Amino acid sequence: MSNTPRDVSAIRAPRVEVGDHGLRLPRIGLGTASLGNFLGAITDQQAVDTIQRAHTRGIRYVDTAPLYGHGLAETRTGKALRDVPREDLVVSSKAGRLLRADAPRDESQYVNGEPFYTDVPDTGPVWDFSYEGVHTSLAESLDRLGLDSLDILHLHDPDDHYEQAASTAYTALRDLRAEGMVKAIGAGMNRTPVLTRLVENCDLDLVLLAGRYTLLDQSSMADLLPACRAHGTKVVVGGVFNSGILLDPSPRARYDYVPADAAIVEKAQRIKDVCVRHGVPLAAAALQFPFAHPQIASVLIGARSVPELDMDLDLLEVVIPDSLWHDLRASGLLPDDVPVPSGPLVTSPEGSVR
Repeated sequence: MSNTPRDVSAIRAPRVEVGDHGLRLPRIGLGTASLGNFLGAITDQQAVDTIQRAHTRGIRYVDTAPLYGHGLAETRTGKALRDVPREDLVVSSKAGRLLRADAPRDESQYVNGEPFYTDVPDTGPVWDFSYEGVHTSLAESLDRLGLDSLDILHLHDPDDHYEQAASTAYTALRDLRAEGMVKAIGAGMNRTPVLTRLVENCDLDLVLLAGRYTLLDQSSMADLLPACRAHGTKVVVGGVFNSGILLDPSPRARYDYVPADAAIVEKAQRIKDVCVRHGVPLAAAALQFPFAHPQIASVLIGARSVPELDMDLDLLEVVIPDSLWHDLRASGLLPDDVPVPSGPLVTSPEGSVR
């Protein structure tokens, strides 16, 4: 890797056509949950610096959501990018939760009594997948972002709200796309059953899947990815490090945002051992792995600081030998039918990504 951080233009250059409404999606994006004080508070300036560093290094796709920091991530994103030409950016956000001062406590946003998001504004998320709720959510997101429109609007975590998500919420998304308020519509989730049903029954351009297509967990190959291929739906992958266990598979590691159990830690450590034998950082293999699947349009990096962002982007330059993937398969750590990268990630001056 170079001592001087370079931009990722060569990697982001071959944008992927998504849907039929003019969206061309970069291969690399920045996820902003951590920039909304997820699992620890950061300053506004640290968040802004991280987003601006991502832009300096060539990232032109930013994903956010009202839930992330209860509005903090959207506000910080808007502040960081306010002087960037709008045509130079792809911005996605989500709908399904409205931020309200009288919101009841949502236990799904706590673990062991502690909230996932700390030091956030005095509002909380309220579920709302109604037609009006989606329109209101978009209007409030645009206000926090300082934008007139979005490139992508996802339904956010409708696991327990499928009927409303597939009816009133989807109708709202479809109408917003027709009106030009968004270019593409989708859904973002951590689990695949409901996401698969939405792909099968709604005209979604793409989906955002966190944690279920990673070096540690390819469970989406059983349902979601085949459905996306059948319906021409592109996939954005988030959570490539599975909450950090694919950075450091120690007994203290998290998986799916909570402390990992011993079996998961043991499997991650075995993957790391193979990587070490080949002189490859575990994190580099984890970050590059999803690009090999033909349905994957983009991969999100979730850095919370400039040094972390630089580290993640430098991992894209690590050359991973084909023998590493062979050994992971031979060890039973990857199924034989899972696509794996072959050769350097950047394979031509134009920046083809395989």
